[in-house]
Amino acid sequence: MTGRVLIVDDERGVRRTLEFLLSKAGFNVSLAASGEEAVERFQEQPADLVLTDLRMEGMSGLDVVREVKRRMPETEVLVMTAYGSIDTAVEAMKLGATDYITKPAKNDEILLKVQKALDGRSLRSEVAQLRTEASGSVGLGALVANSPAMREVLARIQKVAPTHLTTLITGETGTGKSCIAKAIHHHSERSNGQFVSVNCAALPEPLLESELFGHAKGAFTGATQARRGLFEEAHNGTLFLDEIGTLPANMQAKLLGALQDREVRRVGSNTTQAVDVRVIAATNADLEEAVAREEFREDLFYRLNVARLRVPPLRERREDIPVLVRRILERLPAGDGCDGFTVEDEAMSVLCNAEYPGNVRELENALEWAAAVCRGHRITVADIPETLQRPARTPLAPTAVSKEAAPADGSLARHERQIIEESIVRCRWNLTAAAKSLGIGRTTLWRKMRQYNIGRDPASS
Repeated sequence: MTGRVLIVDDERGVRRTLEFLLSKAGFNVSLAASGEEAVERFQEQPADLVLTDLRMEGMSGLDVVREVKRRMPETEVLVMTAYGSIDTAVEAMKLGATDYITKPAKNDEILLKVQKALDGRSLRSEVAQLRTEASGSVGLGALVANSPAMREVLARIQKVAPTHLTTLITGETGTGKSCIAKAIHHHSERSNGQFVSVNCAALPEPLLESELFGHAKGAFTGATQARRGLFEEAHNGTLFLDEIGTLPANMQAKLLGALQDREVRRVGSNTTQAVDVRVIAATNADLEEAVAREEFREDLFYRLNVARLRVPPLRERREDIPVLVRRILERLPAGDGCDGFTVEDEAMSVLCNAEYPGNVRELENALEWAAAVCRGHRITVADIPETLQRPARTPLAPTAVSKEAAPADGSLARHERQIIEESIVRCRWNLTAAAKSLGIGRTTLWRKMRQYNIGRDPASS
């Protein structure tokens, strides 16, 4: 017998007796003398099963059940109760407890119920995994991770997925943030629920509000019947909010309320609906920078940024490119009874050394083109789009300005400001593009802008 078991009881003798019994049976046991201590220990080291008394001073066993299930729904909970408190035990089971043990209980009964609960947990996990594989859903095995950068991402997914935590995925456009979100969902206890996604940048604010929260009949012109929103659609599942950084201020406030209260109000309705949804958000923007500019609510940022994953751009994971190329080509129809496409070594070298500002999405597009124009299902350098064959531009770094290029008065700072302003205007105030052209990070660019007091209109600052 194996498994981590947390015993919660305010009677020292009971704790020690159960510890001896379960440790001898092979379980890894930890103890808590109160509900408060149990929650603290569980947060530090989650258990596979919590065995708690119902009646304790301070935080009750019901509160322990509620907190454990809120923090990690997949954890099994057994409650111990005296014969006259069966109603309370039933209430605990409604909160998510697996079973109850009536005191005094025989050792064999305790061991049997503990092992049965843990066996059920393992079985549900295996069934969820088999369903994922059978449906062809995105799993960890579908994510290419030969590079250290992506192996770190997979390790992070394995830690985050089993939890209930709201998760923020960051990364450039085309890096595969939605695939990461699906992998988190399909390796969580919510994998049997719906994975519902919405691109926040694709819908205008009125439509986005109705899409997320639903609407009542007659809420607006054309609302001939009530409609559930995506929060309700994702009940007991996962809601993926892509491009969260584009959310208008009014919608940010409403999303914050839904996350805090775990309930939504349909447009045009006076009633609220409780929802149990895990939210995963994704952005290619620097939300900390947006918070500093007061374009994104700080309180919402901290609500979303509970668990965080950064998906590296393709140029930081070049070891993955050959496998990605094979995977992408395998999905493309070769036709004519051919086994598939092949890539010449020189062409593969070009693919592995391209810059990919569009990341994996750009690689997919390039391979689709190459597969369409190549002869005999063999991809050569000539079939690869010219945009991938261009040598990388040497970035212009303002801190590396030579003395010859500096103004006659020797003011390097003034010249640096001029270069930054010109780059920002040239990139039409796309700070990501401007930072890339300057060869610096977005945070550094933002710091330089504050240093030189560069506002929205550089000419007037």
